[in-house]
Amino acid sequence: MPPLLAVASHNVSFSQFSIKKAPVVALLALFLGGTSYVHADSMSALIAQKSTQPEFAVPSAKISTRSTIQRAGTDYSSTSANHSNFNAYRYPDVQRQSPAILPAFLSGSYDNVDSEYLPLLSRAETQSSLAAREVISTARTMALNERTIIQGGCWDYLNAVFKRAGVTRDTVHKGAYSQGPYANSSEIEVGDWLYYINHGYNGVEHSGLFVGWVDESANQALILSYAGESRREPARYRVYDLSNVYQIMRPTV
Repeated sequence: MPPLLAVASHNVSFSQFSIKKAPVVALLALFLGGTSYVHADSMSALIAQKSTQPEFAVPSAKISTRSTIQRAGTDYSSTSANHSNFNAYRYPDVQRQSPAILPAFLSGSYDNVDSEYLPLLSRAETQSSLAAREVISTARTMALNERTIIQGGCWDYLNAVFKRAGVTRDTVHKGAYSQGPYANSSEIEVGDWLYYINHGYNGVEHSGLFVGWVDESANQALILSYAGESRREPARYRVYDLSNVYQIMRPTV
């Protein structure tokens, strides 16, 4: 029996005081009920806090040649319990196409992007607007070539990308994690900084850089995602479910 349930099922004595079952259940319900609201508004609070902080120069990037990225389909049975949620998401099946001729800047071998999505990344960088091109190119350099580690999480990484690219951002859609309104796929463009519900990982809040649609009808898109400094791995390009995008920030020059 889990520890919390054990407390709820028996009288617990501390010194000479007894806590009865009913009050404990009530306290647990109050505690657990309150935490959901904290989670639901956590990203919104972070956005508000970050937006009001003064802008400082981007610190020098730390370059890492070490990566612990696990690819889709990897057997995680021998890894720790912390990796158990990775098996909950898989790249969607897509129609295989003839190999495309890639530009020189994508001619390397990478472990943080699946090779079949390189043509999509190439199109995003060469066929988008000027501001989007600067963001996509800067993000690609940091992720694939420099393998940059930025202090902080997904917000800090993309903030550094936009600042290094020399572009600003305009909010073109704004909702809330818990209630939306959520954006339609037609509202999303290459280079957009998106806030969305990460259905592939317990429905947590996340943000990433939109590269292009893999299957727009199924809301499957290629996203540049940064897990955070504590993971000690560069940003990676992965397919995410964008059914619930609640904020869009668009690069502008």
